[in-house]
Amino acid sequence: MIIKPIKLLLNGVIVSLGLLPLLAQAQQPVSDTQVAAMVEALRQAAPQTKNPSDGLYSEWQVKPETLKGWSRTCLKRELTPTQFENSPAIARQVVSCITRRELTNQFRTTNNNEIASVRGAACWWMTGSYTGCNKGFTAEYVQKVVRFYQQQLSKPAANQP
Repeated sequence: MIIKPIKLLLNGVIVSLGLLPLLAQAQQPVSDTQVAAMVEALRQAAPQTKNPSDGLYSEWQVKPETLKGWSRTCLKRELTPTQFENSPAIARQVVSCITRRELTNQFRTTNNNEIASVRGAACWWMTGSYTGCNKGFTAEYVQKVVRFYQQQLSKPAANQP
């Protein structure tokens, strides 16, 4: 009788140890390098309207209503569009915070497929949805983000912003 519980316990330990690498992979955090590459890719791919009063702020072309929620989430206080526009460091901090959140969500959703995660996050950045950016302007935008992201990752670390 005692042999069965011990055998059961041993089997449980063996199964648990076998699943640990899979569990670790599933929970792998997005690296600072990946976040920085994505933030820079979003900045480089931001549509330039050439209209100073287009209602979009900073080099990332963020809408004021979006900025309110993001700054509350990331800074625990609301920024005005002017504060966001006039402080590139704060803008980058907020964009990095949101980018980390969205890349992490996409890595989880895509089972750690990096390019699929970048595509999903780029689509979300432009449209608010993770899918549906496979034709027209949004498809071109997502492709630009992926290209800039890959370029950023291929640069030596010292050259990244």
